[in-house]
Amino acid sequence: MQSHPQTPPAQDRPPTRVIFVTGPSGAGRSTAINALEDLGFEAIDNLPLSLLPRLLEGPPPDKPLALGTDARNRDYSATGLVAAVDRLAGTAGYAPDLLYLDCAADVLQRRYSETRRRHPLAPDADPAQGIAQELALLGPVRARATVLIDTSALTPHDLRAEITRLFAPEGAGRLAITVTSFSYRRGLPTGADLVFDCRFLRNPHWDPALKPQDGRAPGVQAYIAADDRFAPFRDKVTDLADLLLPAFEAEGKSHLTIAFGCTGGQHRSVAMTEILAAHLAEAGWPVSKRHREVEQRRLETGGAADRPEATDR
Repeated sequence: MQSHPQTPPAQDRPPTRVIFVTGPSGAGRSTAINALEDLGFEAIDNLPLSLLPRLLEGPPPDKPLALGTDARNRDYSATGLVAAVDRLAGTAGYAPDLLYLDCAADVLQRRYSETRRRHPLAPDADPAQGIAQELALLGPVRARATVLIDTSALTPHDLRAEITRLFAPEGAGRLAITVTSFSYRRGLPTGADLVFDCRFLRNPHWDPALKPQDGRAPGVQAYIAADDRFAPFRDKVTDLADLLLPAFEAEGKSHLTIAFGCTGGQHRSVAMTEILAAHLAEAGWPVSKRHREVEQRRLETGGAADRPEATDR
């Protein structure tokens, strides 16, 4: 009889983390919410406080929550938000924090001036009036905050880095990488960040024994590796990845797609995808791989043998 892992009882699970994100308009709440979402939090912005009991009824969710709220929300009150945080702190299974994004009034005014946006609390007046009104309204929330970040001198990149430092779960916050192969006949993959053209390499399509296979096959990889240009290309690509990925991660990027293309997306691009994905995994990066044309062919044939006319040319 096959056994299946069971979900641990609620009392044996660590408490679900809930981060209430608030602060004056223009202090960086959207940036903070997006950063928490990239860290694996389920993010809900502009949450009316009256909906909080319904959201949290039943057993605690498995994922941590990031709940954005500010003075623009319907039924918002500073005392109501503080009471909600205190009430949740006394509820079994939850570990709430109140994150307050602070910012100097003159910096907020400059940001509104640069973006030419109206302040939500004073849409027909000088933004300075709305800023002063909002800061006064949020005084009790700021005093109750368990985490306070002053964003006056922070760029969005700096704020994301600070959120990651404070709230990243163990092992989270790393740059996630997807390596994919594709056919130039069907166009570039959507969202590709780095693209390498493999069409200059020796083409297994012209070997009748290799044509029906794809770049995951050892024989296909050996055929491509016999090209004198292959080893320098492979080494330069892996060296470039080793150089760039830590820089992208330090910049706060959460996901990166590296794409290899060839004519049909079956041989050369697949082989390079396999090679780079293995290199990155060995280096400790969280990496996934996809072979777009190979997967499409499998869908078209219902898992049957590859059709020769669909292979690389």
